[in-house]
Amino acid sequence: MTLLLGPVLRHVGDTTATVWVQTDASAEVEVLGCRTRTFEVQGCHYALVPVSGLTPDSTTAYEVHVDGTKCWPEADTPFPPSVIRTRGPETADRLKVIFGSCRYPKTGDAKLDEKLGLDALDCYATRLTSMPVDEWPDALLLLGDQVYADELTPEARRHLAGRRSGRRSTNSRPPDEVVSFSEYVGLYRHTWGDPEIRWILSTLPTAMIFDDHDIRDDWNTSATWRADINAEPWWRDRIRAGLASYWVYQHLGNLSPGELDTDEDYQKVLAADGDCWPLLAELADRADSEVDGDKGLRFSFRWDLGRSRLVMVDSRNARILDGGERKMLGDREFAWVEQQVGDDLDSVDHLIIGSSLPWLLPPALADLQTVNEIAAGRDGLRGRLGEKIRQTADLEHWPAFFASFLRLGELIAAAASSPQGPATISVLSGDVHHSYAARADFGVPTPTRVHQLVCSPVHNYVPAFVKPAFKLGWSAPAARLTRRWARRAGSPELPVSWRNLSGPLFGNTIASLNATGRHAEVVFEQPTDDGNLTEVTTVALSAPLPSGG
Repeated sequence: MTLLLGPVLRHVGDTTATVWVQTDASAEVEVLGCRTRTFEVQGCHYALVPVSGLTPDSTTAYEVHVDGTKCWPEADTPFPPSVIRTRGPETADRLKVIFGSCRYPKTGDAKLDEKLGLDALDCYATRLTSMPVDEWPDALLLLGDQVYADELTPEARRHLAGRRSGRRSTNSRPPDEVVSFSEYVGLYRHTWGDPEIRWILSTLPTAMIFDDHDIRDDWNTSATWRADINAEPWWRDRIRAGLASYWVYQHLGNLSPGELDTDEDYQKVLAADGDCWPLLAELADRADSEVDGDKGLRFSFRWDLGRSRLVMVDSRNARILDGGERKMLGDREFAWVEQQVGDDLDSVDHLIIGSSLPWLLPPALADLQTVNEIAAGRDGLRGRLGEKIRQTADLEHWPAFFASFLRLGELIAAAASSPQGPATISVLSGDVHHSYAARADFGVPTPTRVHQLVCSPVHNYVPAFVKPAFKLGWSAPAARLTRRWARRAGSPELPVSWRNLSGPLFGNTIASLNATGRHAEVVFEQPTDDGNLTEVTTVALSAPLPSGG
């Protein structure tokens, strides 16, 4: 018995943790004396081991045994032992999370890898091996595009062509995109199998949310996009495979052991006798379809991190697009997010809202997206042209769902106005291939400082034309011009303004949000030619400490 992938350390609480693995056959998997059997999906085998009985504020090295044989750590590994670090009273007021998005794998093509540059997360893993364990981050937040299902490496394309050659039923499938579950399996193994990445995932609690490339570029951009893609003969296979594999590889580990115990889909999978693919195909169909203005499965989730809280928002699959509506989240899911944000807010020092897509874009680009939504919603030639521009230019972020943009802003403003609420609210995002920290202003003083923090990409190429476009998007003259344009097009006055404190930063980047008590800062770092990371900028997120404090 062997591990094909993993272990991946996922949700960690004060006394519990979950460890995800993929094995080569049906087996019993054991971590720290806690055991579970694998479940099967189309001949592949997975387990999410719930570990209990841990001590708060402790660090525990662990091994993975498969049918009694130790499979992790691997023999002669150059990496330190994988550990589970729990939180508790001693660490409740301290937090360090690293975050980023858009991580393309190493390709094995020297020219292409040189173009992509050094992987910032890979470099961070190397740094971690020489740091004291008590200085390691408390969590790793991956904010989208964990895998690129529609932009394959040359090796993956060749492998895909070989698998499909001679199969008549696959001739209509796109030649350079994965479609089936088994093809997604190969994609995840290639992307997460890099030794440094595999090790860091084994030892940092990792939260994940998808973005478009985990399924397909422009996924759920608009009702027109959905109608067009649903007409493709291969799309039903693709969306089932994409959502089912996301549920297995990414979503399950976002849930705590208690949430897993009450999750009906997970319990059905555990109880299944043999291949549970039919259950996952039904789950994917339910997650993809809109019923009465809502989706049938919630991928948003919450993690409590001492006196900090993470509320991760699904801003891709949760979209409502049919029947003339256009919402980033259905009303039921948005109400859930509002409940998680407002719950016992007096006990939270730092509120973190995760969204793969930025809430606050460069102002000129935000107005452009708002104007485009107005134009694309009209009948006739103007509407068709607006839709074509929307899909070509990827105009589908929060400002392109203007009603949802306002609702999220109202939620954040209300939380920021709470007299005994958090010191900071940070919206963490990725996707846009530049990094920045922007401060929001709601027009009235609030006791809480609010920021949009974007880290993108972790490892990807940034085309040259993108840089001047984003620089222009942040310029004050361009912002004034586009705001007047948006007002003339019918956009109401914005209840929030924002200014850039740092950036735009281009190139591979990893960011860390560090908090002690009610003080917080964000640090952006980038790889140097020697494989180390260097600090590019640090931004204070909380108000200055009182003199002498």
